Order: sequence, then structure tokens, then C-alpha cells
Amino acid sequence: MTTFPLVTHPHAEDVLAWSHGKPITVAHFLADVRQLAAALPAGRHVLNACGDRYRFAVGMAAALLADKISLLPPTLTPEMVRQVKDFAPDVFCLTDQPQSIALPRLAWADAVTARVPAGAGTQTGKHDIPEIPASRTAAIVFTSGSTGAPVAHRKSWGGLVSSVRAEAARLGLLDGRRHSIVATVPPQHMFGFESSMLVALQSGAAMSAARPFYPADICSALAAATRPCMLVTTPVHLKVLLASGLDIPLPDLVLSATAPMPPQLALATEARLQAPLLEIYGSTETGQIASRRTTETAEWTLFPDVLLSAAQGRIWASGGHVGQATPMADELELVNSERFLLHGRTADLINIAGKRSSLDYLNHQLNAVPGVLDGAFFMPDEADDDGDTVTRLMAFVVAPGMTASTLLTALRERIDAIFIPRPLVLLDGLPRNSTGKLPRGTLVALAHEHQRKGAVHAR
Repeated sequence: MTTFPLVTHPHAEDVLAWSHGKPITVAHFLADVRQLAAALPAGRHVLNACGDRYRFAVGMAAALLADKISLLPPTLTPEMVRQVKDFAPDVFCLTDQPQSIALPRLAWADAVTARVPAGAGTQTGKHDIPEIPASRTAAIVFTSGSTGAPVAHRKSWGGLVSSVRAEAARLGLLDGRRHSIVATVPPQHMFGFESSMLVALQSGAAMSAARPFYPADICSALAAATRPCMLVTTPVHLKVLLASGLDIPLPDLVLSATAPMPPQLALATEARLQAPLLEIYGSTETGQIASRRTTETAEWTLFPDVLLSAAQGRIWASGGHVGQATPMADELELVNSERFLLHGRTADLINIAGKRSSLDYLNHQLNAVPGVLDGAFFMPDEADDDGDTVTRLMAFVVAPGMTASTLLTALRERIDAIFIPRPLVLLDGLPRNSTGKLPRGTLVALAHEHQRKGAVHAR
């Protein structure tokens, strides 16, 4: 039976995490994991809602030891929780914070009550580190199905380990130095799960337990991190960080995902932070499968053993940690067996009066207008249109001090007139989620709210 170790740090006294300025060693981590594993309820499925990244990691590892499965839904809305419970009736919630989640609840503070004495277990050898069967289901992540019901995707321990070890090699985390990882993305998201938590366990790195969100918090976390340091983040977080005017402590590497990185933002990031910026490409279904340095090339390079092929009018990923062939939801152009170009999501392609574009391209042009802090185009479905006879392309924009007419004039210089949004809605802020995304459901709600206000004003 093939197995992989829970952690690859060679010594028990190696630092695996930093929490509130204090180091947490491998010995402490394993003690916490075993204590929590013994305290887990009988249910086979765990919804790990811990906000502290270290506690999340302990919860995931404890579930692995107890042969339980971590469930990672995209949100914790009441409806999503109900759907997760329908999927796994025995699910319970592990949490380290007060939350109104309608599930049986296990509080971190009640389960992990003591730490091992300082210095204990410093002679721990590899035989003391748990070995997990490669075939064991470690997690189930969910995507939104076409009917609104979440679609489950099982992730084996072996597949996850192969994925993050390939990532660690690609990022240079296996060069003999001990990296620290500061991340603005939550560990429950596939990018955060792999690139801020699992990669630390499988590369000898040390994760920061915190999840800084605002620029000042990101700066504080970077200042406290040991070097070399990797910042795991998103284009939205980077844009706000660079615009903050703060004195940003310099990381040694920046890793971004969840949305394509605008080339000008990549250039600005590398110039300001004096560190290379790499992007990760993947999906919930496949996990990460490729990377690129955006300032040097538009092409993505696949991870070792991962293959892309064209069939049935789609691009399919297979090989390596992907397992069975999986259709990609993006428009990809194969350059050769190792490289490809990304042209946006299939669902983002729009056709108006025979002219084609993509929401990704339009969003890029909108956010490149000087004075625009944030913005997003939205193409309603006919069913989203509240009975309007014409489906109109819309845009929601955050641009303090600018008028809609000024913005529209600037857009006419950048995009074809047929794609000019009608209407363009100015807002104080866009309700992005914790990874900086604007789910379609959120945009639908914004569109309905705008239409409702328009109907009220017309009375």
C-alpha cells in the first residue's frame, strides 16, 4: 500500500507554523493533531470552519488520522450548509469562533486543551510521523452545479500530495531553505488549501496562522514573517495593497491565483515588492495544474505529468495528480505538449450582434481606466432580466469622484461600442468574497437591486 507522510519536516523541533509571533514546532503540531483526532465525534464528515490557518491544518490532519473526510464548501451560507448536510447527514462542524452554523458543533477550545511540554519529542524520527494511505479521501470540495446544487469532487491524499510537491518544486520551495508563508486567502478555498497550508506540510515550510485581509494587516504579517517569505494572495488584494501607500515589507516571492493577473498589475507588483510574481492556474475539479511568471510570458507551463488534450469540442486535463480526464471550463489554446494560453472562461464568452468578446477582457479594460478602483461587467441571462425584452450588458464600478458619463467616454476609447454597458452603475464598493471573486449570484442580486431602484424612481 502506497503511503505519504503527514509532514516532511525532518526534525520534531522544526517550526511548522507561526501564531501570534510564537513558533509552533512539528512536535506540538503532531500532539495537537492526535489530541483532536481522539476528540472528534462519530460522524465521518467534518466541515472545517476554523479561521485560524494553523487550527484548520490541525483539523484537516486530525480528520485524516481518524479516517474522516474534510468538506470544503465554497460558502457557509445557510442554504449551502443545508445542501452539505443533505450530501453528508452525519456532518459536524469544527470551529474556533462563534458561528451560527446549523450543524452539530465541536469547538476547538473544547477539543485541544493542552500542549505538549516544551522540548518534548525532540528526538522524534520519521517513524513517529503518521503515514497516510495515498488512496484515502482527504477532502471533498464543492462547485456550484447548473441546478444550483453543489457538485462534490473527491480529493485523495496521494493526489493532493503529488500536486503540492510539484508546486513546491516549481516555486523553488525545495531549495534547502525554510520558507515562511503569509496568505490572504482562506484555507477552505482550493487555492488556499493547496498553496498556503498543504504545501507547507509537504515542503518543510512554516505557515502563518493569520489570514490578513486589509493592507495594514498584510504589512504586519509580512513584517513578522521569517525570510525567505512567500506571499500567497489574489489580484484584488494586491491592487489594494499597492494603492494603500503603506511601507510594504518585501517578500521573496509572490504567488497569485483565483483570477487572471492584469499584466500592468504584475509589473507594478514586481517593481514595488522587488520579488518575482508567479500565477497558479487550476480549478476546483483538477486542483492546480500550471504556472507562469506573468511579466515574462502569457503562456502557462503545465506541472510535470499533467496533460491537456482536445476532444468533443473541449480541452481535457489528465495525468499526474488529476487522475481521470476532466473537462476544463476555460477556453485554452494548446501551444505544445507543455504550454498553453488562457483565453477566459467558456461561460464568460459573449456574442452581441455577431461580435464576440469575453467578460475577462472587458473587465481588464474597465479596470485599466485611470481612477477606477474596482469594476465588473455583467451579462444577464434572459431569465435574470426581470421581464425586460432586451438583455443588456451591465457594469458595476467603484470610481470615487468620477461620473458615469466620464467613465463611458473612457471606455469608448478601449472597447467596441457594442459592448458599452447599459447601464453603468456606480457603487461605493463591490461585495467580493474572501478570495476576491464576484460570484454570478452576487452580480445577479446587484442587477436586480438596480432594476428595483429604477422601477421605484420611475413611479
